Order: sequence, then C-alpha cells, then structure tokens
Amino acid sequence: MKIAGGRLSQRWIFAFMGFLAILNAYSMRVCLSITITEMAIPVKHNYTDETCNYDHEKTNETGTEDNSMDGRYNWDERTQGLILSSFFWGYIVTHIPGGILSERFGGKYTLGLGIFSTAIFTLLTPLVVQWGEEVGLIVLRILMGLGEGTTFPALNAMLAQWTPPEERSVIGSLVFAGAQLGTVFANLISGLILHEYKWPVVFYVFGAIGVLWFAVWVLICYNNPYEHPYISDREVKFLHERMNEHTHTKPPTVPWRHMLRSAPLWALIAAQIGHDWGFFTLVTDLPKYMSSVLGYSIKSNGLVSALPYLIMWFCSIGSSWLADWMITKGVMSRTNVRKLGTTIASIGPGVFIIAASYSSCDRTLVVAMFTIGMALMGTFYPGMKVNGLDLTPNYSGTLMALVNGAGAITGIITPYIVGELAPQQTMTQWRIVFWIVLGVFILTNAVFVAFASGEVQYWNDPDFIIRDREERLQKKNKKAISAEKS
Repeated sequence: MKIAGGRLSQRWIFAFMGFLAILNAYSMRVCLSITITEMAIPVKHNYTDETCNYDHEKTNETGTEDNSMDGRYNWDERTQGLILSSFFWGYIVTHIPGGILSERFGGKYTLGLGIFSTAIFTLLTPLVVQWGEEVGLIVLRILMGLGEGTTFPALNAMLAQWTPPEERSVIGSLVFAGAQLGTVFANLISGLILHEYKWPVVFYVFGAIGVLWFAVWVLICYNNPYEHPYISDREVKFLHERMNEHTHTKPPTVPWRHMLRSAPLWALIAAQIGHDWGFFTLVTDLPKYMSSVLGYSIKSNGLVSALPYLIMWFCSIGSSWLADWMITKGVMSRTNVRKLGTTIASIGPGVFIIAASYSSCDRTLVVAMFTIGMALMGTFYPGMKVNGLDLTPNYSGTLMALVNGAGAITGIITPYIVGELAPQQTMTQWRIVFWIVLGVFILTNAVFVAFASGEVQYWNDPDFIIRDREERLQKKNKKAISAEKS
C-alpha cells in the first residue's frame, strides 16, 4: 500500500475495502453452490465409465456415510438449477437504479446497504428454508440478488473518483479480484464447516462477516477524495491533477442516446456475457461436478473447487501489473492491452475446460485442467473488466450497470442449462455444457476484438452533452415555431 504524506493512501484503503465488498458479496452468493450438495438428496448413479465411483471416500471418521439423508430435501437437478439461478432474477433488476443512484448521490451507501441487506438475508436462510423449503429459498435468493445488484455499479462509480489512469488496471483488478477470492473463501470455508457441522452454520458465518464489513465500511470509506476527512492534501492534489480532465463529481444526466449508440459499449457487453457465461457455469456448478462426477467428499470438494479461483486471483493481479506497465511504457496501446487480456481469458479457459471433460476419472488431471483454465481467465480483469473506466469515468456506474446487468442474465441461464443438459450428472452430459461455454467464449470475444476501445468516449464530456442538448432543444423549438406558422 502506498504512503502519501506519511499516511496510508486513502485510495488504497478504499481499494482494499472495495475488494472485501466483492469478496463478501461473492461469498454470500456462492456458498449455496457447495452447501446445496449437502441440502439436497444426491443423484443415484449406476456406475459406468460415465461417472467415477469414489463413494468409498464419502465416509467420515466413524465409517458412516457423510451424505446421510436425514434433513435433506428432495430437490432434483432442475429444481436445484432453479434455486441457484433465482439469485440473478433480483440481481439484474437493481443494476441500473444502483448505477444512477451512485452517480447522483455517491456509491458509499448504495453499495453498503446492498451488501448489508444481503448479509441479513443470508443469516435468515436456514429459518426460511425450514419454513418454505425450495419456494422460500427461491424468494430469499431473489431478495439477496436485489441487494447485491448495486455492488458493481456503485463500486465502479467510486473507482472513477478514486483511481488515476496509470493505476486503473492494478486498483481495478485488485477490487474486482474479490470475486475470485470470495469464491475461494466460500468454497473452502463451506467445505470445512460442512465437514464438522450442519449446513445452517455456513449461512450464519458468512452473514455475520457481511454485517461486520458494513460497520467498518461506513466508518472509513467515502464517496470521493473531496469528502474524505482524513485524506492528505498531497493525495487530494495528486488525484485532482491526474483525473480532473475526464472525471467530474457532478456530471450532467446520463447521455443515453449517445451511450446506447456506442460500438465499444456493445463490444464490452458482449465480452461481459462471454466472461459471465463461463464464470457462472463454473462458480455455480463446479462443486456439483466435483461431487457428482468425480465423487469428492464434502471437505475435499471445498478444497478442489477453491483451488482454480485462487490461481485465477494470482493471475489477475500479476497480469494487471503487466498491463499497466505495457500501457505506461508504450509497449502496447490501452485498446490493444484490453483486447489481448480479454482474448487470453476467453480462448484459454474454454479450451482447458473442454480438456478437463475429456480427462475421464483422472482427478489430478481434471483439477489441473480446470486450474489452468481459470488461471487464464484472470486476464479478463486488466482486459475487459476495467474497460468501462476507460470509456467513461463520469458515467462508469451506469455503464457498469448496463454491462454487468446484461452479463448477469447468464447467471439465470447457465444453472438452468446444467439442470436440463446434465440431469444424471454424467461426463458426456457435462461435456455438452462445456462445449457450449467454449462456443460462447469464441463468439463474444470476436465481437470485443472487432469493436472495443480503450479511449475515453466523446459522450463522457459534460460540455459536449450540454451543447448537444441545447442544440436539440433549439431544433425542437424551431420545429414547433414552424408548425405554428403553418
């Protein structure tokens, strides 16, 4: 963390707390993916070369099976897919309102209250499931999605106020990397908890951590450098000098007409859809693959499901430093750096998850293939994930709402696809799922490479927006006068 005038730089404190925000958001979202393997009655297999027989490992220290049916729910694969996707029904709804509110009033409470509400709903999960089973859980997950829908738009709006261009890849990747470590944390801790305790404890732990984060966030983080009571004058001056050209605290209202006509925006939406399709397929359903196909015990499942995301985090941080260095030294343009990172993160993971599906029951090879694939996905973060800040610092919250909201639709689709295409959880069925992921990666990456840009767009400029609106108003008035004369 950098020091400014003898103090910790507040932009790095914000970056760390933003990282923890996404870590908490993903922990509360993802913990159900592994916990549901202990909540639902598992699929019964007739073991062939399509499913690996490792049931002998699913025993506890006393020799009895861990997957006792006591207290489990009779949820088939389609029902589980519906439960896992329901979060995103609410998630996509609050993206645009969250972005607009963050740009108008600041992201501090737009983000904070969203995470806090999700934490409360997480704490209530065991009670709701006991009362309403799958229906109650689906409703609760929708409410959690409504709370978390503001996360990325609010954080992007705050990043635009706190992040100078030369640190954008690093700080942005650090913050957004909370998604990987949140997935690691959720899978690892959930697996350990489920090995020792009943499944409700998982939700109590992650909900309590979310509440604690909110208390710290409210005390030490602020919407922008000018509101911060503890920031040094030196840091305020540095941020103002580096960002005042394209970043404004009170820009005009969103230029929807120009924004929605922007080819780089639609290229970014395409890349987000590709990224989320692959990421959500694995985040939501990898624990089920490890349990149902490879037969890992719940404790081992948490470990092997967490490993790919841990390596992905290291890759995202390392590649983000490299990306900023390449841009600063003029090795490659900002636009080409974004395209390169996105291409590596699209084609690489797609190829390696296909390889994993053809690795049969060789656990070591399967985990290695998934891990390499997810490591390469880490370059998405200095690629397309920070690209919204390049295009429009002033409207980054709204842009993130559009982009992330469009990508989040895949969170509704992918669990449903797994439920429909892999009802028996066999290798052949999963292979079809992974081929679809590769196809989506290739198509969306082609769109991004063709139309993406790393430059600030003309409609980010407040003066242009004001002139454009005045000109349109004048034309409208002239038409009205002409109509009256005629």
